Amino acid sequence: MALAANEIRELFLSYFEKRGHRRVPSSSLVPAGDATLLFANAGMVQFKRTFLGEEVRDYKTATTSQKCMRVSGKHNDLENVGRTPRHLTFFEMLGNFSFGDYFKREAIEHAWGFVTGDLGLGVERLAVSVFRDDDEAYDLWHDGIGLPAEKIYRLDEKENFWSMGDTGPCGPCSEIHIDFGINAVCPSAVCDPSCDCGRWIEIWNLVFM
Repeated sequence: MALAANEIRELFLSYFEKRGHRRVPSSSLVPAGDATLLFANAGMVQFKRTFLGEEVRDYKTATTSQKCMRVSGKHNDLENVGRTPRHLTFFEMLGNFSFGDYFKREAIEHAWGFVTGDLGLGVERLAVSVFRDDDEAYDLWHDGIGLPAEKIYRLDEKENFWSMGDTGPCGPCSEIHIDFGINAVCPSAVCDPSCDCGRWIEIWNLVFM
């Protein structure tokens, strides 16, 4: 069943609200009091000071649909805008955030539950990637979720270590990908989720700050 964008947005926000997350409105596209960014380029921008320990909120978990603009900077995939159907300059980013409440295990369980449960995506079409040295995330996917080893890819920093800029919050990440199957025109000898042949589409990025 096809879902409209507003239906996916509401499913996502409601899913995390039911799990105790505060639904927080999108912040302004122009970040307030942050001279390091011209535009909000990720969902966590409005929580940057919270992650840095400079402010404390009256909730421990949050979920948002954040308006984002990516028009400059080496961390913003600009070289892919216009070249692929999945890289944009203006978009909404769905996100869930924990400020010391939960970490890798729960983040992975939440994401997998939504993707395979509420969205109903078939497990056979999905694969995940983890940062090359993140044995904990690998074990959570393999032993906790039950994914076979051939569906878990260890990738390098370029693919699976997230940062919003040269300084600031960052961390290894784990991504969920839809696998459209082996592409006959793929030029790579080893086709994994870092390949640009069109076989893979990343649909979720779990950043472990």
